[in-house]
Amino acid sequence: MLISFALVVTANTAAWAAARILGSRWDTPLDGGRLMPDGTRLLGSHKTWRGLIAAAVACGAAAQLAGLGFGLGAAFGALALLGDAVSSFVKRRLRMQPGAEVLGLDQLAEALLPLVVLRRPLGLDSVEIFFVAAAFLVLDVAATKLRHQ
Repeated sequence: MLISFALVVTANTAAWAAARILGSRWDTPLDGGRLMPDGTRLLGSHKTWRGLIAAAVACGAAAQLAGLGFGLGAAFGALALLGDAVSSFVKRRLRMQPGAEVLGLDQLAEALLPLVVLRRPLGLDSVEIFFVAAAFLVLDVAATKLRHQ
């Protein structure tokens, strides 16, 4: 369970760190700039291939160190960032501004998608998935509050 929590945190942190370190380099948006019929972006410019790749590589390395294998970790990182993209898609449909924080939506899709899809190779049951996702929600909310102070 602790390894799964560490992977969720790694995926989230890797995408953020890659943006901080690389600036605008390799910041191609996942949605390619596509617009929905209502004129809003599909995902937005903050969801990039750079973040997806950074999360996959970082989680792959972390999982390898934990004895789970690079492939499982890379899949975890990619699924976490795809979950994050799903929450971005929902926020765009609700016409929320990019970067707007929504308690639960911003944390749970990112945590739950990889935890549920990879529950068997990670050896997780439903209760453990709940606790990992809840712990990530609390940590992310606290970190967000600290960043905005």
